[in-house]
Formats: sequence, structure tokens, C-alpha cells
Amino acid sequence: MRAGFPDFRLGNVLATSFTGTLSERHGNAVERIPTPHRLVDWLAVNGLAVDSCTTAQLDLAWELRESIHAAATAAALQAALPASAVQVINDCSAQGRAAAILTPEGERQWRLSSASCVEDALSVIAADAISIIAGERDGRLALCASPTCQAAFFDTSQSRTRKWCDMNTCGNRQKKARFNANQHKNHRSEKPL
Repeated sequence: MRAGFPDFRLGNVLATSFTGTLSERHGNAVERIPTPHRLVDWLAVNGLAVDSCTTAQLDLAWELRESIHAAATAAALQAALPASAVQVINDCSAQGRAAAILTPEGERQWRLSSASCVEDALSVIAADAISIIAGERDGRLALCASPTCQAAFFDTSQSRTRKWCDMNTCGNRQKKARFNANQHKNHRSEKPL
């Protein structure tokens, strides 16, 4: 990872992990892929290694990310999908050339048509978004309960009642705030009158 940038928030679902590259959308937003090099890093961490990325390709990635976030948010709220978001996701999905391959360990891996083609990597992310938004996978789209985050995430927990996009960040932050509020309340109630 390149020094000076916030860590990536990785999850088990490619499309929603990608939307998590912009976190705290309703607070002090944190951009985790602010440069083309950081997008290259994120893609590599997620098994979609490319050699390079241009500013125009980064702009396309941001547009896809925001389109996936808008469509996933609408799906989580059971609202109509924004037509412009659907168009961007479909265009990115159709634009790339990537193939799923089976590894000797029995796992799926993606082979991009060219090691330097960001559009191929984005097509894989768009296809993943289509599969979760279309309800083809076992789970449900939900929104993070953190008022400053509200990220769309794909809940695959057995009960489908997960509240946080990431327990290690949003969940812990909310639990800590609740604990501190209770401590403060208890401390005030212990003071003699």
C-alpha cells in the first residue's frame, strides 16, 4: 500500500467493497482511491491487477462507483433504480472483456483481456453489482446504520439483520459512542444533589 493514504475497507462482495472506497459519505468523506495509482492498488488487492490507470479511467471508476452506490441504495430501500445509474453500470459491464477462470484450488479468478485495461476490471465490478442488485445472490442489500456512513452493503448473515457496513469501523464507533453516553449519564446520576 502506498503511504499517506487511508486503508482500504475490504469486504466479501466486490461491488459493495468498491463503493466503500468512498466512506463517511454523510460526514467527513474519506476518498480511498484519490489517484490513479490508488485505483491500481485497490484493483490488485481485489484480484483485478492492472499495470496502469489514467485520470480518465479513474473518473470512469468514480462514475461507476457512484452509480453502483445509487442503485444499491435504491434497491436496499426498495425504491426505483435511478435510470442514469443503471445505464452506467450496464455500459461498464458491456465495455470490458474479462473471463472467469477456475484455479487448481477450485476457486474463481478473473482473467482480464489485457493487464493494463482498467475497463476490463470495471466490467467485473459492474457485473458483480448487477448480480447483487438483481437479487441473484443469497443475501440482501442494506444500508449502514451509522448516520455519517450509510454505505450500501450486502448482508449475507444468517439472520440478514446486520446493521453496519463494517463492524470494525462503523459498528465499533457506534458502540463506543453509546458506551460513552451511558458512562456520562451514569456519572451524572451518581453526583450528590
